[in-house]
Amino acid sequence: MQKIILTFAVALIFLHAAAQINKDDLQKQRQQLKKEIEETERILNETKKTTKENVGQLSLINKRLDLQGNVIENITGQLKFIETDIYKSQREVNKLSRILDTLKQEYAKSMVYAYKNRNSYDFLNFIFSASSFNDAIKRITYLKSYRTYREQQGENIVRTQEQLQQRINELSGNKQKKNIALQEKNKEMTVLEKQQQEKEKIVEKLKGRQKELAAQISNKRKQDAKLRGMITAMIKREIENARKKAEADKAERDRLARLNKPKPNDNTDVAVTKPSINRTPKKTESVLVSSEADRVLDASFERNRGSLPWPADGFILSRYGPNSLPGGVDYNNPGVSIGTSIGTAVKAIFDGEVTLVNSMDDKQVVFIKHGKYFTVYSNLSSASVQRGQTIRTGQVVGRAGANDDGQGEVDLIIMKETNNVNPEQWLRRK
Repeated sequence: MQKIILTFAVALIFLHAAAQINKDDLQKQRQQLKKEIEETERILNETKKTTKENVGQLSLINKRLDLQGNVIENITGQLKFIETDIYKSQREVNKLSRILDTLKQEYAKSMVYAYKNRNSYDFLNFIFSASSFNDAIKRITYLKSYRTYREQQGENIVRTQEQLQQRINELSGNKQKKNIALQEKNKEMTVLEKQQQEKEKIVEKLKGRQKELAAQISNKRKQDAKLRGMITAMIKREIENARKKAEADKAERDRLARLNKPKPNDNTDVAVTKPSINRTPKKTESVLVSSEADRVLDASFERNRGSLPWPADGFILSRYGPNSLPGGVDYNNPGVSIGTSIGTAVKAIFDGEVTLVNSMDDKQVVFIKHGKYFTVYSNLSSASVQRGQTIRTGQVVGRAGANDDGQGEVDLIIMKETNNVNPEQWLRRK
């Protein structure tokens, strides 16, 4: 029985600790959300100073709305914890009140009994009426125990009253916390409504620029088509080069195998040692991953999925895949577009080799190979690397250029051979 009670107590302690951890996590999460909102607000204000209403501002406003919604959800989570504490405290108050009433009733009965038998004559008569000396001793012990019991009753009443008052104070404190949290939630809801109104205003203004936005998207699609042509040609060339290299390596291995093959009628006992180059290379799923260095790089790139750094500081301007703009303008992004300051350093997201640096209209494009994966950095005002150069993670490859709205922008595309993949699934959560 004692083991069961001990196990139950330990479980309660762990549950309390887990709840406390969750409460602490909520507080830390809210502080982080507030910081992100402040940073988003700062970038939005800077954007408003330098450019007219544009898609970048709408993206920032949407991000701020999401963060604000998360703050409200966080407060709702806090309220649930408080309400649980209130429920537990109320149960404890009710339980202790019942116990206190019972203790008082029992104590009152003992006091009535003591009052009725209060004189010394009754006390002595009770002792001397014992049938034997041992019985008298037992009666004296009983009277002492009864007196101790009454004292313990009084102590239990005082202790229970103290516990009850403590629970009442906790209950009152939790109710105050709930009122404060509700006030904070209402305040944040008001902020959310104002932000929503600001979004509606900018959406209306962008709808008024529907033709201009459509022209920008049309130009963007043309640039994507050019970029796609560059990517296709570059990857085709890399695959062809890799195939030729693989064929040359195989021919060299065959040549060395023929040279080391024992001649007929050669009865010498001299053992022929085959060089390690004659070993058959491991099969790979891609001709682009032919050497051991390529295999290591390719595997490392895949292991870092979800933790690769972003190529530039800023915010998501346009996500991978379908994007809908005000006024019914749609755009299918082959990568992810990052809004940033013009001239911001654009960095490689992983080790690799530059396979191409090319111009597209008045901008630069950098292509980097990572095994069978490629990363493409476009809309650069300048490039600081050259073809064939080995690149390390975080190395600057160029500077962010301006888009048609005058907003700094860099576009990132990730390819697995000839197939586009979602960059946000490979980059750290933003």
